[in-house]
Amino acid sequence: MPEPGRASAPSPKSVAASFLAFDFGIKRVGAAAGSALLKQGQPLRTIAAEGDARFAAIAALIQEWQPDALVVGVPCHPDGAAHDNTRRAQRFARQLHGRFALTVHEVDERYTTTEALAAGAKDADAASAVLILEQFFREHFQP
Repeated sequence: MPEPGRASAPSPKSVAASFLAFDFGIKRVGAAAGSALLKQGQPLRTIAAEGDARFAAIAALIQEWQPDALVVGVPCHPDGAAHDNTRRAQRFARQLHGRFALTVHEVDERYTTTEALAAGAKDADAASAVLILEQFFREHFQP
């Protein structure tokens, strides 16, 4: 059963919902925005800050974009097993929910940075956040 505020799937009435997605990293967090209606994301920026400065930058993005919910990429080993960054990303998702009172969806994000780099992205972290968001749309908003 999902934790309060952390839905496992959006409701059908949220097809026009807007989202901010994050590719969590210890030193950097990539950010992207997108709409479920269009089922695509756009890279915003990489936040190269930690602690309160990181959350202040995220608060500014939330204020600017006014998303209905957030999406966080959660990495796992190739076999699906959790590792240290899995737990860190899940903690980050809980912190986002606690600080901003928005629903936070978690998405398996194995290999998004590798895919973004292979595609020649100038900002691999923000491009990874786009991939995370678009994967979320594919999983939850297909007819």
